[in-house]
Amino acid sequence: MSYEKVPQAKHLFIGTRQTVKALKAGKVNELVLASDADPVIKSMLLQAASTADVPVTYADSMKKLGIACGINVGAAAVAIQM
Repeated sequence: MSYEKVPQAKHLFIGTRQTVKALKAGKVNELVLASDADPVIKSMLLQAASTADVPVTYADSMKKLGIACGINVGAAAVAIQM
């Protein structure tokens, strides 16, 4: 995955709760999901993205996704609003 989209985004929704809320509100252009995220969380996010008709991109790991977002902890998911 190219992490370049993350810092270029108009707005980021970082984390599971914020991502789900943003998906339900129709504010998301793309969902970035960490490959090593918990399977239950991934399933929930994939369902929400499918319902919202939002494309999903996969990141290598939660740690790398967190770094791309500028945080010092891992991130299971990031919703991008362009």
